[in-house]
This record gives sequence, C-alpha cells and structure tokens, in this order.
Amino acid sequence: MKKINKAKETMTARERVERTFAFEKTDRVTIGYETNGVIHAKLCAELGVRPDDKRSLDDALGVDYAGINAPYTGKNPYPEKPDRRVDILEGCYMRWVPNQSGGYWDFCDFPLKDADDEMFETYPIPDPDDFDYDAALAQAKALSERYALHVGNPGVPDVINSNGRIMGMEDVLVHLLTEDEAAMDFMRRRAGSQLEVMYRTIEKCKDHLSFVWLGEDLGTQLTPMISLDLYRSVMKPIHKQFIDLANSYGLPVMIHTCGCSSWVYEDFIEMGVRGVDSLQPEAANMSPQYLVDHFAGRLTLRGLISTAGPLAYGTAAEVDEYCRKTLQICMPHRGYHFAPSHAIQDNSPVENVIAMYQAAHKYGVYE
Repeated sequence: MKKINKAKETMTARERVERTFAFEKTDRVTIGYETNGVIHAKLCAELGVRPDDKRSLDDALGVDYAGINAPYTGKNPYPEKPDRRVDILEGCYMRWVPNQSGGYWDFCDFPLKDADDEMFETYPIPDPDDFDYDAALAQAKALSERYALHVGNPGVPDVINSNGRIMGMEDVLVHLLTEDEAAMDFMRRRAGSQLEVMYRTIEKCKDHLSFVWLGEDLGTQLTPMISLDLYRSVMKPIHKQFIDLANSYGLPVMIHTCGCSSWVYEDFIEMGVRGVDSLQPEAANMSPQYLVDHFAGRLTLRGLISTAGPLAYGTAAEVDEYCRKTLQICMPHRGYHFAPSHAIQDNSPVENVIAMYQAAHKYGVYE
C-alpha cells in the first residue's frame, strides 16, 4: 500500500480556495482531482481506499473541492433504446465502446441532427421545479467543514459541447455561425433552465459556497474553434447571465476551457470571471509561462498538469520534475490551483499519478 506524504496544513480547504481566488498567500496550493473510472479504481487500490469512498481518497490526496447539486426528481422524458444509455437531463445517447482497459461510453445517435423547427421546439428540457434543492442544502451542510464547495461544473452551460452531444458538433457549429432561429432558441432555453436551477441552488446554499464552476470548450489544440466576433455576438450573452448571477452573490467564477482558449480570456475578465480551468499546456498559447505572462493577478489558473505528457508516457521521476517546474512558474504569482489538465486517463501508470500528487505536497508549499 502506498501513501502520499502530505504537506503541513494551517488552513481549511475553504480558506485555501477562497484565498487562492483572491490571489492571497496560502499554506499550499489548492489540489484538484479528476480521472476516468479505470485509473480511479487502480489508484484507490494502490492507496488502500474503496473506489466509492470519496472522502478517504480526497483526504489521502489533499483534494480541496466538492460540488453541490440539486438532484433531478422528474421523469425521464426521452425514449429508451436498446444498447444505449440516455442522459435524462440532456437527452443525449451513449453506446459502450470496449477497449483494452475495459471501455467507455461514447456519444451517438444525436436525436436533433438535421432537426427541423418543430423538433427543436418540442424537444424536452428539464423543468427547474423538478429538482430537490433541499437535498442540495443537506449536501452542503454535510460537506462544508471539509471542502470548499461549488455549484455548477465544466458542463454548464457548455453551449458547444452539450448541444453537440444532442445534435452533433457539425450541426451546432453551423447553427451558431448562421444564428439559426429555432436552434438558437433551443440552446437559449436549455441554458435558461440551467441558469434557473443554478439560481435556486445558490439561493438555498449560499452560506456554504466558495465559487461557481462553469464550462465552455472553445479551442482545438492549435486554433480557436470559433471567431472572437462570433463568440461575442452569440455565446458571450449566454455566459454573461451565469457570471452575473454568481457575481451578484459575491461568488468568484471559474470557467473550464479545453484547447486553445486564451484568445477569449480578456472577455472573460471583462465579464468578471476570476479563474480558468483545464488549461492544456500543449495547446497554442496555453503554456504555464504564456498564461502567467498575460494573466497573472487577473485570472487564477487551474490545471496545466498535462494528461498527455509525462503523466501518461514518462516515469515517476519525470512527472515529479514536470510538476516541480509548473509549480515554480505559477506559484510566485499566487492564484494557482494544482490539477490535471483534464480527467486523468487509464493510460497513465498509477505510480505516475501518485508522483503527481506527491509533487503537489512536496513543491506546492508557500514559505
């Protein structure tokens, strides 16, 4: 059984996270954890933790965050299909794709691909009344002493990705570019439902929350996915509603942005965003040094530990050195949240994942 030697802590997770968003000195960097199921199970086995025991694993790694959500209590409005899994909040379908590690659920079928106006108008969207906000408050009360709590997640509102799962990526990009009236009305109604659920959850749990987590993938590895003009005309107004909501409660906002996304960060700052997440360092204009040079003191940075570099393909010693260098670049400016650049995949050796989190406690301490 392996054990991570944790840094001495003089702050609670909530204090650590909130001070990081304020660019203030902390005892150590905040720590986040995202993996797929296969590597998660392997890591838990190596650390002697049950895979379903989130609290014990988070304690072993030093994870500082937990999400609060209001459970959906409504009926599934989407038809069941053989050999398919349907997401009852989105209506997207998935099929099981086996691989050498086991397999994964991949999106398929795309029920609104080539949809006409009537299909967009009648496709079910969750009713904000069908969520249990008292259950969200119970979660918050149970977790608030251990974690810094957030509402939202990288999939909210995630206009491109989430609608792409329903209508296909080609269709959603064409609809955004042409501003198709029926498609855009559907996307805005979906975002409106999410916004209302978020509002009610924040209002119920506001005394326990530290930040709001949003998401929007806006880049490929090499270039922006859409133009800045298109972002400003079509997507920025949607994002601004969520950011304004969070800011009205005094909650900092962090937005997940995969790929080459720094081209839009000035607009994020102008809207009141406090942090950006995922931060794939191999993408164009997304290296730690580039982000520090352009945004230090204005945006907190979460991620930058690449899931496609030494973590997957190197040795434990190389992971240690990679993490050390990243921390050396980011820590002097405050505002750095240590985390993988995306969910750690099952091609990463367990010893490398352990080396990653050991490095956070070894090099991520503020003197």
